[in-house]
Amino acid sequence: MLFRSWAEPAGARWPDVARVADHVGVEHLVVTRHALVRQVLTDPATYRPDNALDAVTPVPVAALRVLAGHRFRLPPTLANNGGASHPGIRALVAEALHPARVAAQRSWLTALVRDRVTAIRARLDGGAPADLHADLAADLPLLVLARLVELPDAPVGAVKAFARAALELFWAPLDADRQLALADEVGRFHRVLREFAATGGGLAGALRTAGHPPDVVVGALFFLLVAGQETTSQFLTLLLHRLAGEPAVRAGLLAGTVAVTDVVEEGLRLEPPIVTWRRVAAVDTTLGGTAVAAGTSVVLWLARAGRDPATVEAPGEFRPGQRGSRRHLAFGAGAHRCVGDQLARMEAAVVVEQVTPLLDGVTVVRPPWCPDNLTFRMPDAFVVRRG
Repeated sequence: MLFRSWAEPAGARWPDVARVADHVGVEHLVVTRHALVRQVLTDPATYRPDNALDAVTPVPVAALRVLAGHRFRLPPTLANNGGASHPGIRALVAEALHPARVAAQRSWLTALVRDRVTAIRARLDGGAPADLHADLAADLPLLVLARLVELPDAPVGAVKAFARAALELFWAPLDADRQLALADEVGRFHRVLREFAATGGGLAGALRTAGHPPDVVVGALFFLLVAGQETTSQFLTLLLHRLAGEPAVRAGLLAGTVAVTDVVEEGLRLEPPIVTWRRVAAVDTTLGGTAVAAGTSVVLWLARAGRDPATVEAPGEFRPGQRGSRRHLAFGAGAHRCVGDQLARMEAAVVVEQVTPLLDGVTVVRPPWCPDNLTFRMPDAFVVRRG
C-alpha cells in the first residue's frame, strides 16, 4: 500500500491511524483522516519536518560515496527545515513566486499552450496519436519557473531527468544498483546547481544577499526544481486524464456553467501529485487515540484525506464546486504549506481552459502509468487519438 497508495480503492476502509511496515521493515504511522492530517501539519512542535527528505530506502555506502564525490549536501532549507532559518528562506522564495509575478506570466503561458494545442490538434486530425504529457504538460511548469526565479538556460531534458531521479532516489523502493545510478545522476546535477548558486541572479542572488551560505542556496534551488515544477507537470497530466473521462464536466466548462477554478480544485482533491508527506514525532504523544512514541515516522495520507466523507459531500465523485472540494490538503497546511500554490493553480487553469475542447472525441490509447513511490505519482505518458 505504501508505495502505490493512489491505487487504493476509494471505498476501501482504513482506520484513522494505522501502523504499516515498509519494504525494509520500518514501521510508519499512516494517518488517513482530514482533521488528523491537518492537526499534524499545523503542529510543528509535536511533529517535526526533519524526515521530509530522508531516503525511504536507506542509501548504501557505495551510493553515499558517489554522492560525496560530487560534494552533494542537502541541508535543511524548506520542506525539511524546522529551524530558525526557515521563515527567512521561505519569505525569499515566496517573493519570487508572489501572486502578482505569477499573474504576469499568464498571457505568455496561454500563448505557449495555445500553440502547442494547435500542433497537437493537427496531429490528431491527421490520424496520429499524441502524448499530452510529453507534448504538452511535462516541461511547462519548468519554463514558467525559470522565468520567475531567473534560472539560467539549461537543457530542459536534463533538468527533468534530474528531478525525476531525485524523486526516485529519495522516495522509491530501490535496489542497490539503481541507487548507485541515481546517486550519480543527482550528484552530477548538484554540481551544476552549485555553479549557478555562486553566481546566478534572481532567487539565488537574493538568498546570497541575505547572507545564506552556499549550501543553503543550493539546497533551496534543489528543492524548488523538484517541488516547483515536477509536481505540477505531474498534476497537469493526471488532471487531463481525469477530464478525458468526465464528459459532463467538459461540457459544463465549454458552456460556462462549470468554473475552471472549481475544476482545478476538484482535480487537486482527487488527483493530487503528492499523495503522502512525512513528519517525525518529536515527543511522546497521542494522535486520534493512538499512542505515538517520539521518533515515530508519521506518513500523512494527503490523497485519502481529500476523500474524507467528513469533509466533502461526494468523496469519490468529480463534482467541481461541491461542498468541501477546496478543503483538500494537496498543498499541505501550516508553516510548510506549499509556497507555490498560486503558481500551480494558474498553470493548471490555463491548461484546462486551452485543452478542454481538444479532449472531445478522443480515445485514450495509453493512460498514465506511475512507478512505485511513497509520495509522488510521476506519470510517464498520456497518449490519445481521435475516434
